[in-house]
Amino acid sequence: MKEYHVACTGNDKAAGTLENPFRTISKAAALALAGDRVIVHEGEYREWVKPAHGGNSSTSRITYEAAPGEKVIIKGSERIQSWRHIEGTVWKAMLPNSFFGDYNPYTEVLGGDWFAAPTDKKIHPGEVYLNGKAFYEAASLEEVKHPALRMEGVFLPWLGRGEPLLHPVDSIYQWYTCQEKDYTVIYANFHGADPNAALVEINVRKCCFYPEKTGLNYITVRNFEMAQAACPWTPPTADQPGLLGVNWSKGWIIENNIIHDAKCSGISLGKEASTGHNLSTLTHRKPGYQYQMEAVFRARQIGWSKETIGSHVVRGNTIYDCGQNGIVGHMGCVFSEIHHNHIYNIAMKREFCGFEIAGIKLHAAIDVQLHHNCIHHCRLGIWLDWQAQGARVSQSLFYANNRDLMVEATHGPYLADNNIFASAFNFDNVAQGGAYLHNLCCGIMRRVGALDRSTPYHFAHTTAIAGSAAVYSGDDRLYQNIFLGGAPQNVKNSCYGTEGYCGCPASLEEYTEKVAALGNGDLDLFMQVKQPAYINGNAYLNGAQGYDREISAFCSSADPQVKITAEENGTVWLELTLPEELFHMETSLYATPDLEMPRITEVPYENPDGSPIVWNRDYLGQKRALKPVPGPLEGLKAGYNRICIWPLSQ
Repeated sequence: MKEYHVACTGNDKAAGTLENPFRTISKAAALALAGDRVIVHEGEYREWVKPAHGGNSSTSRITYEAAPGEKVIIKGSERIQSWRHIEGTVWKAMLPNSFFGDYNPYTEVLGGDWFAAPTDKKIHPGEVYLNGKAFYEAASLEEVKHPALRMEGVFLPWLGRGEPLLHPVDSIYQWYTCQEKDYTVIYANFHGADPNAALVEINVRKCCFYPEKTGLNYITVRNFEMAQAACPWTPPTADQPGLLGVNWSKGWIIENNIIHDAKCSGISLGKEASTGHNLSTLTHRKPGYQYQMEAVFRARQIGWSKETIGSHVVRGNTIYDCGQNGIVGHMGCVFSEIHHNHIYNIAMKREFCGFEIAGIKLHAAIDVQLHHNCIHHCRLGIWLDWQAQGARVSQSLFYANNRDLMVEATHGPYLADNNIFASAFNFDNVAQGGAYLHNLCCGIMRRVGALDRSTPYHFAHTTAIAGSAAVYSGDDRLYQNIFLGGAPQNVKNSCYGTEGYCGCPASLEEYTEKVAALGNGDLDLFMQVKQPAYINGNAYLNGAQGYDREISAFCSSADPQVKITAEENGTVWLELTLPEELFHMETSLYATPDLEMPRITEVPYENPDGSPIVWNRDYLGQKRALKPVPGPLEGLKAGYNRICIWPLSQ
């Protein structure tokens, strides 16, 4: 085992020892082999680190880490001090195209499958920063000279309502780019600042830490700050590079890093290019849905399995100010664990829009365990799309998001348990076969099917495909949650509580009897009968309404006055006031055998190793009573409660 050292005072021709360190992390990354450590000392490193080798196993890995107690930042940007004053507060920089090498973020254009807006101008992966603050890209030089607010309604079909594209306060800080012969020209309005004296940076590199080769396994990346990368749009039908990422490999550990200002995605656990790259947008031959289905089968052909891909650990990271995702992945994320991360301000700049935006956006999140995360001020908190079989979202905090959790085009089993959903829009349920237990739900659930898309499901705890089916909606389990009512929301097919399941059969037996009663037929019969709903032991407060077949429920008009308070020291507190009667409900502990298997997949709600789950621990990890109180917190009492809900212990 070797130990390589890197320092800003070093030299790449040195020995790479503590006494004679390398100057760049890239030099060490070209040499490090299984079992080696790369220790980086305090300072700023402007480079794209591309590991050349991977480890051999979880006990023989390559580790990249900041030296203990030393702040190390890796940037995908360069400082520019060649600005020339044009007029007013507008300045101009001219850079030879050779400055950017083989990737120029100011000639590349963001776009691809499921990229929605803007359509009237180009958005580039490049960016301009003044003292770390990102600007907005303008459509013209005139717009930079005379900044004006541009509010554009972006129609989001899944919500049935528009959303503003630009943030009104920040839109005056703008830049514009064009080409003049062999030069990239950037204009920017600095509003009184001298860009040659202040810290002005522009995105130059696509990534900060990302291997160009696939299959480099068992790498650890810890304790760095990484920022300002010109990442491309990352849909599930394309190559998915992020500011930091694993590039189709196995067994990485990404921990205790600060990740921010990725143009699109912060951390990538995603797909690689050979299984398809924006083919729908490039060819218009088939819809993106079809190419995504083909990507799944192509991935199987090149060895997508638990033995070769996934099983990453992403923990303890702080991720913010990214344009598309905090964490993204399609298929490459399988069997991973994502926990104790703080993710916020994702896609809130609203400079561009598409169907692949969330704090965490995963496709094919088979057996992925997402727990003890805090996600807030995001366009969407977590979005599990396609094949979220075995995925579990637990003991996590969501607040101040446009939407908290979306699950789409999956057939179960998936789990959401012991969470605090404190936004006005909690669940966007375009799936089936989900189980929701012991959550605090302060907002609405929208629930619809997807009968026009047949999507794959799998043999338990594998990537092997067992079949494909449409999403009928329903077949969900909702036990011992607290649902709150609230103000009407302009969202179709939504409600507070579980009344949206009214009319669903209360058991699989009742469902199959209804199908059989329709007589001879096949697919058409199943499309006529609502899927069953398994709902019991929930509490409905402040006007929330329940399922009409629920046997044991508590209903009260009392307003618990839920309040989430984030303090300057980083702690987050929950305040709520609960009625005495809530604590006298007849309840019991739930375990895997108590949950009917999903109708389509016929796979139980269990841990990734096949062991049963017992819901005997709450949001804080405290042991539950044999007759637990509904909701995520066992230690509540009648009346006023104030509990620290973030950060959570490891």
